[in-house]
Amino acid sequence: MGIVGAGAVGQSVAAALVTARLSHRVRITSLRPARTLALVTDLEDLAQLCGSPVRAESCEIADLTACEAVVICLRSTFTNTAARDVRMAGLQANAPHIATLAGHLVGYRGTVVVVTNPVDVMTRLLAEVSGVHRVYGVGSNLDSARYRLALAHLLGVPVSAVDGHVIGEHGDKAVICATATRIGGLPLTIPLREVRAELAARPGRITAGGRARFGPAAAVLAALRAALGLTDAVVELCAQHGDAWHGIPLHFTAGTPTPFLPPLDASEARQLADADRKLAAAYHQIRYLHPRGESQ
Repeated sequence: MGIVGAGAVGQSVAAALVTARLSHRVRITSLRPARTLALVTDLEDLAQLCGSPVRAESCEIADLTACEAVVICLRSTFTNTAARDVRMAGLQANAPHIATLAGHLVGYRGTVVVVTNPVDVMTRLLAEVSGVHRVYGVGSNLDSARYRLALAHLLGVPVSAVDGHVIGEHGDKAVICATATRIGGLPLTIPLREVRAELAARPGRITAGGRARFGPAAAVLAALRAALGLTDAVVELCAQHGDAWHGIPLHFTAGTPTPFLPPLDASEARQLADADRKLAAAYHQIRYLHPRGESQ
C-alpha cells in the first residue's frame, strides 16, 4: 500500500493500515520529508507494540507504482477561512499538487483512493490526468455513515437497522436518499430537518478539536477492502457515473464495482442534478491543469 500525505488524515490512514494488516508494507511519501520520517518511526513502534507484521517505510513518488493501491491524503498549506462550502475552499490550493501527482501515476494499473478535498473534484482530476481506471473518492461513504448514525440516534434504533445512502457531492450539495431509506427493511418518514441539522453540525464538532481523522481512515479501509476484492460490499464512493463524477453506491463483487442509483423522488433528482452542475463548474475552474483540459 502507498500513502501520499503525512498530515492528520495520512497519519490515521497509515495507523489503520498497519493495524488492519491489509498488506505487508506501507510506503509513505509527502510534501514534508521530515514529517514522513517521523510518521514512519512512530508506525514502527505501533507495529511492534500491537504485533503487526506490516512494515512502514518512506518512499519517493516513483515508488508508488509498485503498490497495489495508493491512498491520496495530501493537503496543501493554506488557511481555510470559509464559513460555508468549507471543503470546496481547498480547490485552487490542492488541485496543482493532485495534478502533479497524477502525472507520476500515468500507466499505473492499481487502485487509487482519494481523500483530499474537495474530494469529488480531486478524484476526477486525478483520474483524468493520470488515466488510471480505478480511482475512487471516499466522501460519500463518510456522509452515508454519518447519516445512518444520525438517523439511528433520532429514531432510537440500532445503526445496523438503518439502510440509507448519501450521494452526490461530499459537501453542501450532498443528497440524502430519503425515499430509498429503510429502517429494519421498512420505509419510514425521515425527519429530514433534524437529520440535515445534525449532518451540518457534526463536522464542526470534529474540527473544533483539530481535523477529521478516524472517520476518513475507516472510509479508506472500507473502500480498499471492497476494491481489492477482500470483501463483497456496497460502498458509497465518488466514481464516474455516466457523464458525471459524484458519490454513488458501488456494489463490489470480487473487486469489480457496479454502480446503482437508489430510487429518487423528484426533489432528490433535482438535488443530484444541482450537485452535478456544481461539481462540473468547480472542475472547469481547474481543468487548465489537465494536459488536454483546454481542448475538452
